[in-house]
Amino acid sequence: MSHDDFEIEPVPGLPELPPEGERILWQGKPDWWALARESLNLYWVMGYFVLLGAWRSVSLAGFQPLGIALWGALPFLILGVIACAILAVIAWVMAWATVYTVTNKRVAMRIGAALNVTLNLPYKWIGSVDLDLRKSGTGTVALDLMDDGVTKLSYLTCWPHVRPWKMNPTQPALRCIKDAEQVAGIVADAARTQVAMPQVRKTVPEAIPAE
Repeated sequence: MSHDDFEIEPVPGLPELPPEGERILWQGKPDWWALARESLNLYWVMGYFVLLGAWRSVSLAGFQPLGIALWGALPFLILGVIACAILAVIAWVMAWATVYTVTNKRVAMRIGAALNVTLNLPYKWIGSVDLDLRKSGTGTVALDLMDDGVTKLSYLTCWPHVRPWKMNPTQPALRCIKDAEQVAGIVADAARTQVAMPQVRKTVPEAIPAE
């Protein structure tokens, strides 16, 4: 793990040039809209304010004309739009600041908007690859790290680039990426050239609940 606020990346997403013999196989970022939906629970927040607005209208409808009752929901709907816009901006910034890199030697994750942190995960640390594929085609590739000699990762420090609700141990993840199934295959194939490793384990969306 390394971080340096003022370091200029020689290769986007990597704090230093890859050593001789290391090749970049794939680079990408989270899809910001998928990140807003799945990590920041955008739809749940939206539904919450809609329910508040509906409750306000129903409570006013008992002693106010229907038009006034409907207008009573407006403040909640406006607050909901503002809250959702803030979450969308946060998701966009997170996605913009993130670079996932898969090489033939490791998986590197440049994460963090305010403070950049680079996680370097050599394949000898990775016990398995778990794929959570969504109907939209985006998905999360979670890396189950082995215990032997691996630095324990903080869930809060790595969030949202982790497998949701998997805190002990924390599983770093390439979160909400496009072509997730293809990327999981690239990681697994590259790892098998370095160490013996099981096939990719694919899970249905319900198996990894959204945050």
